[in-house]
Amino acid sequence: MEDNKIEDNKIEDNNSVSEQSDEEYIVFNIKKNDGTVAEMAVIDEFNFEHKNYVVSALIENDVINEEGYYIYRLKLKEEGFDVERIQDPKEYERIANAYLEA
Repeated sequence: MEDNKIEDNKIEDNNSVSEQSDEEYIVFNIKKNDGTVAEMAVIDEFNFEHKNYVVSALIENDVINEEGYYIYRLKLKEEGFDVERIQDPKEYERIANAYLEA
């Protein structure tokens, strides 16, 4: 898919044009590299090589920023879930490509 690119743990989707809807999303917070906290909305979930992942988008001013998506490893707990960053850039690219090809 030539209109999609992976950069800095972010998937750019240049084909995506969607309108804001009344849909409700699962939301989680993640600590950014600068120490601030970002609010993220879960856009999709998928399984790859027997591991669970979430595709998420940044929430800015109560609006989901659809200019790029981020993938995190999903760890299910009895009550809720945790997400963890995929540290290895090559692993991230492999997982993101698998998602984009699905």
